Amino acid sequence: MKLTTKVAKAFRMNEEAWRRHANPWSVVTRFLAIPAFILAVWSRVWIGVWALGAVALVALWLWLNPRVFSPVSGDSSWAAKGIYGERRWLEHRSRVPRIERQILGLLIGVGLVGFGCIGWGLLELEIWPTILGTVLVVMAQLWRIDRMGMLFDRIGYQSDATSGGSDTSAESDSLRHEA
Repeated sequence: MKLTTKVAKAFRMNEEAWRRHANPWSVVTRFLAIPAFILAVWSRVWIGVWALGAVALVALWLWLNPRVFSPVSGDSSWAAKGIYGERRWLEHRSRVPRIERQILGLLIGVGLVGFGCIGWGLLELEIWPTILGTVLVVMAQLWRIDRMGMLFDRIGYQSDATSGGSDTSAESDSLRHEA
């Protein structure tokens, strides 16, 4: 079992959880957690060990985030398409075209370099690697969501019979099926 699939199962990503995760407000506020985390770690200079509490609050927010927003009822928003594309990536990776897997791998690499820069900047309290890393992470994440949205447009929702899932709601009838 792939690491990404294990993570999705650990977060108990059932149908409703995916629909909540796809709420545009959930997506936007997860992005806001990036500068909040950076500020929380950097705050060790001002508040010492209490910075751990700030980091814990950001972690708590990331855990709560997909639980506090209402589920979306469709797939028309950019954010929803991106998140549903991510779901398809996890569930039907073998159907993802090779070029898409390569592009997404590149974006993951850019994001990892960004995280490395953020880590370096926060460890050394250097602003330029922190900002560079943040730009790389956000750029890679936005581009990844966009690519996942295009993947969703291409693969779409699968019926219960083809995906092995439990998406039997009336909503699934209105969602795309592969031609």
